[in-house]
Amino acid sequence: MKMKGKVIGLVVSIIIIIGVAIGLVFCVRHAYNSNHQHKDPLASTSKAVHAICSPTDYKEVCVHSLGSVSKNNQSATLYDYIQAAIKSNVDAIRQSIDKSQLIGKNAKDPLNKMSFDDCKELLELSINELHIVLNHTNDSNFSTLKEMEHEIKNWLSATISYQQSCIDGIEKLNLKEEMSKGLDLASKLSSNMLAIMSEIDTILSSFGIETNVTINSKQNLQKDGYPLWVTKYRKLLGRINTNNPMPNVIVAQDGSGQYKTISDAIKAYPKNLKGRYVIYVKAGIYNEQVLINKDQINIFMYGDGPRKTIVTGRKSNRDGVSTYQSASFAVIGNGFIAKAMGFQNTAGPEGHQAVALRVQADMSAFYNCRMDGNQDTLYAQAHRQFYRNCVISGTVDFIFGDANVIIQNSLIIVRKPMDNQQNTVTAQGKKDPRETTGIVIHNCRIVPEQKLYPVRFQIPTFLGRPWKEYSTTMIMQSTLADFIQPAGWMPWAGTFALDTLNYGEFGNRGPGADTSRRVRWKGYHVVTNRDEAMRFTIGPFIQGQNWLPLSSMPYLVGLKN
Repeated sequence: MKMKGKVIGLVVSIIIIIGVAIGLVFCVRHAYNSNHQHKDPLASTSKAVHAICSPTDYKEVCVHSLGSVSKNNQSATLYDYIQAAIKSNVDAIRQSIDKSQLIGKNAKDPLNKMSFDDCKELLELSINELHIVLNHTNDSNFSTLKEMEHEIKNWLSATISYQQSCIDGIEKLNLKEEMSKGLDLASKLSSNMLAIMSEIDTILSSFGIETNVTINSKQNLQKDGYPLWVTKYRKLLGRINTNNPMPNVIVAQDGSGQYKTISDAIKAYPKNLKGRYVIYVKAGIYNEQVLINKDQINIFMYGDGPRKTIVTGRKSNRDGVSTYQSASFAVIGNGFIAKAMGFQNTAGPEGHQAVALRVQADMSAFYNCRMDGNQDTLYAQAHRQFYRNCVISGTVDFIFGDANVIIQNSLIIVRKPMDNQQNTVTAQGKKDPRETTGIVIHNCRIVPEQKLYPVRFQIPTFLGRPWKEYSTTMIMQSTLADFIQPAGWMPWAGTFALDTLNYGEFGNRGPGADTSRRVRWKGYHVVTNRDEAMRFTIGPFIQGQNWLPLSSMPYLVGLKN
């Protein structure tokens, strides 16, 4: 009994000791968390770092990215800090590329393997955008930074779009989660860069730099009436009369041109090109996958009509092809213009994600073109885009992406989907609240196709749903047919993004335009103020007044009277 009592006493003593130890660990951890949880990352930083990092959402990451400059260079300028932030972002994305290749080795199926190949390409494009920003901030003229604010925010928005596209393309959940973690630092740094540029006035002021420079101030205009950076771009893009000019090359399936395929004409793109590379594509159905890469800029391609000159394909998600790679026609090279062309994906609704046209080209324009498909017809992925007098058809999310895109004076046709599906015209993918992106449908008509018409009230059709947290879509001065659901808009999943999205309707007409029974989401609003609607027109939204005049393409600058 004595021995048993000693054992019990020993056990009790051990339990007490363990309890005390746990208590000490808890107290130490609690004290550590209390001291660090509320610690301001900017509290002990220099005035310069404080000014630059204050607008950011990830302040600790921001402070760390500027460490090399703040510690080793007492005479550092604002440009030194901004360049350090950009270079840190580039390094982080490069590390993410390496991680993507390692993670991608665990992808066993073709679709996910392809998605990781897409990630590598998309992240390299993201780095390319940052290098452009880097090149334009390597200047002692601080006014340039302010004058180019729209441009820089456009490039940075594309950087974020590409990173998100990488993650979106991965379907296997554990691999998607791994890649998200692998991109975490790069994503935070990209968000920080956009936040910094969004508050550049305040930051310039904190550095004692005059901020009364305006883009259109007379002292900064060139002889052509535009600021220096615009003049440079106009020379780079080159003026073109889009009324069927003399082509550099002709594509014809019957052999009457220099090439029988569009891809061969693209391969012949000349080095050191100045001005436009004009490709005339004669009538025919071109069953080929066309890609215009980032180095093939300023291409003008025209056909014999959107129902006569057609680029077609049928690659789809169903067949193990990523959404990104399914596009029948894809264009990355800036300054692209297409006229009187058709782009289609014939995978059908059963193919699920199947892109007809994917566009990443900045300052790109499409006139009198058709984009026909079902789910994901038009992938307006990044940068500033303009569509005029076009026809766009599809079923689910058939106008989607994270570009600054205006679709004007066009016909939007909703097709009959698969059984148990609902139609959604748009799915905009704005991830960061400071991105300049969104989908604008202006002075268009949204109607059902003939096959959908008899059952248009049985199959719900919505104007859009929020693909990402800050999804932004404006439908204005357009005609909406009677089949648009009274609620107007559809949730993505539960309450996701309903408070943070930015959906608006302004001055629409037709039986589907009645807003009395629309959704009551915090992020949705019926716009009644013309000044608010003007924010989504050619000038403010895509700076179209600086680049659309380079062609003879018609466009409406503001709102209709």
